[in-house]
Amino acid sequence: MLIFEAGQAGCSILLPYAIKQIMDGVAAAQASQQAIWPQLEPALWLFGWLNLGIVLFSRASGAILVMLGPAMRRKVRRELFAYLQHHSQRYFLTHFAGSLANRISETSMSVSHALWSLMFDFWPLIISFSVSLILLFNVHTDLAMTLAIWTGIYVLISFLLALRCRIYAKKYAAARSLVSGKVVDSVTNIMNAKLFARREYERAYLDDFLDLEVNSARKTYWYMERIRWFQFIAAMLLMFGVVGHALLIWSENCMTTGEFAMAASISLLLIEQARSLTRRFLELFEYVGNVNDGVARIIKPHEIPDSLNAPGLQIEKAKIQFDKVSFAYNQGKPVFKQLNLNINSGDKIGLVGFSGSGKSTLLNLMLRLFEPQSGRILIDDQNINLVNQESLRDSIAMIPQDPMLFHRSLMENIRYGRLEASDEEVIAAAQKAHAHEFILETEDGYESLVGERGVKLSGGQRQRIALARAILKNAPILLLDEATSSLDSVTEKHIQDSLAQLMENKTVLVIAHRLSTLSRMDRILVFHQGEIIEQGNHQQLLESGGHYAQMWRMQAGGFLQDTADVVEKWTD
Repeated sequence: MLIFEAGQAGCSILLPYAIKQIMDGVAAAQASQQAIWPQLEPALWLFGWLNLGIVLFSRASGAILVMLGPAMRRKVRRELFAYLQHHSQRYFLTHFAGSLANRISETSMSVSHALWSLMFDFWPLIISFSVSLILLFNVHTDLAMTLAIWTGIYVLISFLLALRCRIYAKKYAAARSLVSGKVVDSVTNIMNAKLFARREYERAYLDDFLDLEVNSARKTYWYMERIRWFQFIAAMLLMFGVVGHALLIWSENCMTTGEFAMAASISLLLIEQARSLTRRFLELFEYVGNVNDGVARIIKPHEIPDSLNAPGLQIEKAKIQFDKVSFAYNQGKPVFKQLNLNINSGDKIGLVGFSGSGKSTLLNLMLRLFEPQSGRILIDDQNINLVNQESLRDSIAMIPQDPMLFHRSLMENIRYGRLEASDEEVIAAAQKAHAHEFILETEDGYESLVGERGVKLSGGQRQRIALARAILKNAPILLLDEATSSLDSVTEKHIQDSLAQLMENKTVLVIAHRLSTLSRMDRILVFHQGEIIEQGNHQQLLESGGHYAQMWRMQAGGFLQDTADVVEKWTD
């Protein structure tokens, strides 16, 4: 592309030279009263070849762009997305998904535009300026020096002015991404807006951010407009000056008519290109500003990186150990302090406690979505901080309280548990999860799309899809976080049988507020403020008459005591 663009620029700027040759040929033929065509033939051939060169070089460069341009954007998007995937859960909790997606899109486009701007705008200009000045120096040194000095000063000032535009462009890009994130957030929660009759409020809320984007845009564009005033006035003055200077030289018989035409044409072409150079600088730095914004937001150090050449997790027994684990989401507010816990191979462990007591945090740490500040988590005596994260999560099946589904078919969502599974295996997993019946009732069966985050399905249906996915994955460690909370009692009874089959020969951790779900667990851990205050099986904990027994009586009696009262008793 560099070669072809150089050829195109060279041919374009040599056209005035061909015109000079034609005019000088006409003048020579008239002066000698000879036939005009023999005098013009070389110049006409040159003119023709130059035009043909422009067509061939430009279209050859364009053909490469057609093949390279989309692939370049794909490469940038893919690499940004791949980098984004390795960020920790904390990163995604503090950034809008829509804003991140917008930044990936804008960054990939801006990288391409910046590269093409350099390739198709600045590189041809360098060739044009170089060839033009060589031609002008052959005609008249003073005229060439005047144009060269002015062009150098003009380009330098334009560059320095445009350089400051990066600040405005970066702020403008950040404002656009913020607005995109707010729009996505509002659209995602459109049901809330309807339920609380807040559609007008949402429009007013979005208006504030739209105004922020408009103000940022105006600041950027006004700065660009001030630069354009400078460039247009400077170019106008130079045009008058160069043409006047060329006329003066021609009137003194220091150049031929053809040389005057060439000098004037080249000078005007260069001035026009230099005038548009500032616009190109502004566009380039706007693209650079967009790239800066995207890079600053996405290309940050990963909070939980894999160590170099980290080995894969090798599971034989699925024994789990928490060794003096301390963890806090925010500094000064610890969830766990020196937590010790041993879970033997094949154990079925229930986790109970009030919200915020550390149950879900325990599962998050096992999945290495977060890392403890101190201590170790071992699976089969292997520190999970030292193994490959993909191998760790590949060994664990998780059924969350709020299942996350892709806007893809039901078949694809279930097969996500094991990508190589056959259709028959997917259907078998759905049958075990009691999802097969409702799937067949949908419009397209297993090919039905579930909507964004599975909005076309009820909460119970989403949980059954998540259960089918876990059944299909068949990992040696199983984590259940309120996996049956959205199911009615009848469906839960059927699924309990499927869960019992799923739990066989696995190490299982189950979070449940419905204590009857945990009655068949080997051991139940009672959490309070990040500590395990009781543990034992269901019968042992009832006989001890402690906190678990009190919770069981509250649920069995059909009422719940005030949470504050219970917490106070626990504290006592």
